This record gives sequence, structure tokens and C-alpha cells, in this order.
Amino acid sequence: MLDEPLTSTPKADGFFMPAEFSPQRRVFMMWPERSDSWRDNAVHAQRAYADVANAICTFEEVVMFASREQHERCRSILDSRIRMEELIYGDAWARDIGPTFLINGKGELRAVDWQFNAWGGEFDGIYQDWADDDKAARRFCEIAGAPRYRTEDFVLEGGSIHTDGEGTVLTTEMCLLSPGRNPRLTKAQIETKLCEYLGCEKVLWLKNGIDPDETNGHVDDVACFVAPGEVACLYTDDPKDAFYAVAQENYKALCGMRDAKGRTLKVHKICGTKRPVLLPPDYQIQLREGTKLRSAGELCIASYLNFLIVNNAVIVPQYEDENDTLALAQIAKIFHGRRVVGIKTKEIVYGGGNIHCITQQQPRI
Repeated sequence: MLDEPLTSTPKADGFFMPAEFSPQRRVFMMWPERSDSWRDNAVHAQRAYADVANAICTFEEVVMFASREQHERCRSILDSRIRMEELIYGDAWARDIGPTFLINGKGELRAVDWQFNAWGGEFDGIYQDWADDDKAARRFCEIAGAPRYRTEDFVLEGGSIHTDGEGTVLTTEMCLLSPGRNPRLTKAQIETKLCEYLGCEKVLWLKNGIDPDETNGHVDDVACFVAPGEVACLYTDDPKDAFYAVAQENYKALCGMRDAKGRTLKVHKICGTKRPVLLPPDYQIQLREGTKLRSAGELCIASYLNFLIVNNAVIVPQYEDENDTLALAQIAKIFHGRRVVGIKTKEIVYGGGNIHCITQQQPRI
């Protein structure tokens, strides 16, 4: 039965995670409504999610999950081309809650249903009620028609990894070695898990991300593969920038790395915002026991790297900042032939993530 997890591993079965820049079948998203994650009962975040979904559906199919209670609101502001499906879940981060899709050389699709514990479980998780989220990947797989592997003994979120589709996975020590993920495993054992479940041969480790508090430093804020042998990297030469130290460290590290094919990486610099993005003075969310508090004036993890590559386009965050246009130009220079579409996403970053975090692509086979 499709619902029963496979008992082997993807690598043993000849499956691997393709690069995000490979052809895609569709993108999955999850509608935000959680009042202790999103201000004003998520009405502002919903508008931003809709803007992202409506932009993507110009290039490929979008499936939006929503609760029964939110169906009417969701349908009213989504493009009519977007498919809606009902799902029970805690929060709306499809990248981390959903599965990682895999392909093989025979035109077949499968997926990894990672164990999910709200970015740290009892140690430093964002909220305590993650049981529904941990089950949600099964619904993604059902719609995709993808048999799934389940990692009952291994916690991982999709935002913590990027692959090149040619044997290399990129991640951070800050996240994958966090005590809230897999504290019983060594770094070497985690590498083995990644290679077995992503069909990879080599893991490239960056030391840090720029979000130590919520995602424990997901890689999708700081670096990603943009082509075979090429990565984009968050970069600033302004020592006053909050992300300066990490950006410099990661850029230097990437320039000295080789991928699974033995290629020295070509590293493209992507700027950060000119000014820090802070939670606004009137920012307020409803408090719930066990949920991490955010307060007005806090620094947001506003990275242009948290974009999504789709068929013929790249969907890029915009922050009403002086560097918005520069970031679009830098990304357009990297992705020859793809349209670069900027979307205002401050309300999403106020909730702790961005475009890449709220989407999960299914590859075309």
C-alpha cells in the first residue's frame, strides 16, 4: 500500500534528490493561520503567501493545503489555477514539514518522510504540538503518488539541505549537529544518513547559518546550488552588518570546497539588505504555552538567498530595502534565461522564514 513506508533506503534502491534547478512537476504550500506564529490572526501573512503562490502558478502547478476553516478565505485570494487540498497541521512551513522528493533514472518518483520535531523538540523547538505536522508529509506523498521512506530515528527539515543532483549535499553544522535534532548520532553517522536518504556521495559542511534561534541555522538562508559546480552565497563586506561574520566565513569556506564530481565550486555573491529588517513596533502575536515568543524590534532573518527556483523563473524575497533591486540583478545574472520575480515578503519573514521555507517542489519525471 502507498501509505506504508518502504523498508529499504533510497540509495539502495537507486533514488536521489534532484537539484532544485531541475525540471519540476509542481510546488506544494501550506496556508498560514496560527495566531501564535503570525500577527493579526495571519491576515497579513496570508496575503503574502497568496502573492508567492500566485506568482509560482504562472510557471507551474501549485497545490495549497488549508484547513477546512480557512478554505473560503484561502480560495478568495488565490489564483483560480491553484489547486486546494484540505489538511490538518500545526504551522505552514511546507519545506520543513513536507517530504523531500526523489527520482531515479527510470522515471519513477519516491519521497523521504523525515521525522519532524518543530525545529528542536523538547530541547529548543518553536512549539510543542507538532504531532499533526509530523504526519503531514504522507498527504503530500498521496497527492504526488510517491511511495515514501520514513526516518523514525532521524530528524531533518528540508530547509537544512540543498543538493546539486549530482551526488553533493550542502548543509550546516549549526543545524544538523544541534542537540535538538539527532544528539545520539555523530557527525559521521549523520553524513551516512544524508547520503543514504538523499542518494548522495559527499556532504559539504558550512559551520554556521544566520538563524541560530529558530531554525538553528538552516542552509537555505545562506547558500544554495544554482547549477552543477556552482553555488550562490549570502555575502557582505560591511563589518557592521549583523550577518557579516557568518557571510564572510561561509564565502571563504565555499571557495575552497570541491563537490562530489571533484569540481572546485564557483561561488556567486548575493547581497544582504542595506538595513536590518526588524519586527515592527506594533508587532504582537498571541501567546500560547510552549511557543517561542517574538518581540517588537527583534532582528529578522531577511535573506535574498531564501528564494525558490521554479520552471523558467526564480521567485525572490523583497523587503522594501535599497538593495532589493541589486539582489534581483545579481540573481538574474546567475540564472540566464529564467525570469526573476520579486515578491514583498516582510510578513513572512516576521514569522521566521521566507519563500523557500514555505514551498516544497516536486520534481518532474
